[in-house]
Amino acid sequence: MLPLYGAGSRFCDGMTRREMLRLGGLGALGLALPQLLQAQQAPTVTARRAGGFGQARSCIVLFLMGGPPQHSTWDPKPGAPANVRGAFGPIATRVPGIQICELMPRLAHWTDKLTLLRAVSTGDNAHSSSGYYMMTGRPHQPMNFENANPGAPNDWPTLGALVQSVRRERGLFPAAIRLPHRIFNTDGSVWPGQDAGFLGRAADPWLFTCQPGAPQFNLPEFGLDPQLSPPRLRQRQSLLRRLDHDLAAVQRSGVLATFDRHQQRAFDLLRSAHEGGAVRLEQESAAVRDRYGRSPFGQSVLLARRLVEAGVALVQVNWYRGPDEPSDNPCWDSHTQETERLRTVLVPPMDQAFAALLEDLSQRGLLAETLVVCLAEFGRTPRFNNRGGRDHWGSVFSVALAGGGVRGGVVHGASDALGAQPAQARVQPQDLTATILHCLGIDPDSQIHDRLGRPIAACTGEVIRQVL
Repeated sequence: MLPLYGAGSRFCDGMTRREMLRLGGLGALGLALPQLLQAQQAPTVTARRAGGFGQARSCIVLFLMGGPPQHSTWDPKPGAPANVRGAFGPIATRVPGIQICELMPRLAHWTDKLTLLRAVSTGDNAHSSSGYYMMTGRPHQPMNFENANPGAPNDWPTLGALVQSVRRERGLFPAAIRLPHRIFNTDGSVWPGQDAGFLGRAADPWLFTCQPGAPQFNLPEFGLDPQLSPPRLRQRQSLLRRLDHDLAAVQRSGVLATFDRHQQRAFDLLRSAHEGGAVRLEQESAAVRDRYGRSPFGQSVLLARRLVEAGVALVQVNWYRGPDEPSDNPCWDSHTQETERLRTVLVPPMDQAFAALLEDLSQRGLLAETLVVCLAEFGRTPRFNNRGGRDHWGSVFSVALAGGGVRGGVVHGASDALGAQPAQARVQPQDLTATILHCLGIDPDSQIHDRLGRPIAACTGEVIRQVL
């Protein structure tokens, strides 16, 4: 529910008392959505050329937090020694000559839609800093820095923030959304590279902290308190207008006019069955929800599909890190018992949800205009450790793309015989960032103007034209 009285809830960090007073007292009434919609003075992104060169209207990023092993996903090594290739062999796919791990039988039917990048490299073996590199296209300073926190000099805007800065909203939702939570390490430290950084909070992608796999899933911020009837909602809106009207000083500053526009968007979103319905998974049939899988990841991916249909330009789905994750191998961070974790916990729900997304987008005629990117912060060591797991490895790993202007049935780049180093066509994170922006119709050579008006290149990478 969205309480219009009391403390209220927020997606992101709270507002300061000064901000609350400056914005007309709305925070005191507990309205969360206008805080999300608030437009503070923001830097701008100036594109050097108009859109149209990219085919994707939207992008869904599937972030497999922890780092999947390349050997048991997209880049099997059947000819390598047993302590390298692992327990799982390759499987033939729809495209002759392309093999992927046998744990992904559903995705094997969709390789004609996939581009596999098998020589991606960050050169960074720490979750936090390598993740920052993958999400921003800029290397962390310094590299190999674990439990890093956001902040200068590592405050480059995340990909969603770049999109949010240049793309106008289609409908009432913002251009970029993250779900179902932030990415954080075992000690609770939040990775840098997930927000707008120096672009300012106005460019932050919305964060939906939620549990889409819960039996009674809902986003409280998109519903009204049952005690708040439509007439009472209108009364509250009228009260807000009167309060704002009396704040002459704020009116003269020009801030209130901007806030009024976003306040109205919040009410419109609450009233709009079409827009608000995008977050209501219960509107999907049981068969569709089962096709994605009832796992937290599966239902998050389904929610992402609904959001891009509602006009969101970029949705990042982070692999769910629940409270019961083991500390020695949480999520895809398989330092121990990798074989069992991959077989029972990790790969099957990923295979099911990713394949369901490709099928769903294809059936709806949306795959050609929706770029799907499945990535992580790094891969895993070529050889198993003495605990039956693999450790961090940023030297080489794989990324999968589909739809939105990329060619299907393509493998670009190769790792060596052990899956340890790039052998050909190395791809760096900035190249992947440039390619995603290009597919979305955003020139990677566009200039970001920071708060002081200084121009900075949005991306330093090269578009991977071989996959387009």
